[in-house]
Amino acid sequence: MSAKDISRLYDQTRAALSAQNPNLEAIGSQVSQLKVGLVKLALENGQIESDPSFQLLKRSVAELGAELSIKVGDIAAFERYLAQLEPFYFGNRMGLSESKVMYPLIGLNLLRMLSDNLIADFHTVLERIDLEQLQTNPFIVHPVKLEQALMEGSYKKVWQARSEVPTPEYVFFMDILMSTIRNEVASCVEKSYTSLPFDDAKSVLFFSSMDELLKFSQKHQWTVSPSEKRITFKSAAEDARLFQ
Repeated sequence: MSAKDISRLYDQTRAALSAQNPNLEAIGSQVSQLKVGLVKLALENGQIESDPSFQLLKRSVAELGAELSIKVGDIAAFERYLAQLEPFYFGNRMGLSESKVMYPLIGLNLLRMLSDNLIADFHTVLERIDLEQLQTNPFIVHPVKLEQALMEGSYKKVWQARSEVPTPEYVFFMDILMSTIRNEVASCVEKSYTSLPFDDAKSVLFFSSMDELLKFSQKHQWTVSPSEKRITFKSAAEDARLFQ
């Protein structure tokens, strides 16, 4: 596969990923073909690594892979692609002009770190970003404000930030983060309350629907009383059985 063939396949794959209902399995296969093609080109021509057009193609394919990994929910793959993109995004950027998806992907990576409680790594990346971008770029400002809210323990601000994402892809990591927060809140609620009305429980756990609350309650083995519209927490229900 020549560089032109790879470039042509990349354009086709990029268009397919941008479609309204993309075939993610087929796109994943095409991304694999692109990666293999790049490796073979480098092996066949030792000088091609110094070609800016080849480096641009490498960056573009890695960015495509990172975007695909978010759509299929493959966090490990996303992390690997961002590691590949690091030389292009920081330092001399391999002599290339800035990519238009650079800051959206860096912002997604910052969210990944927050969702996995990798606070030290989060700040290491922040130190490599220009001050102006930290203060004005919406893709960076969002995770920065989110980390501040987490440090303050203001989970309500974190919940509100979900509806303020600069691009829909951010919702993937926001939901992971909110899941972690809900489990922490649930642990505290179990220790602090015997039971709560449905509406109060829905509010404190940041759910937007009763169906979400009921599924969460079942997962945590809480007792749900539709007639009383109240949830009794596991520890309280167990204590009640002990004294029967």
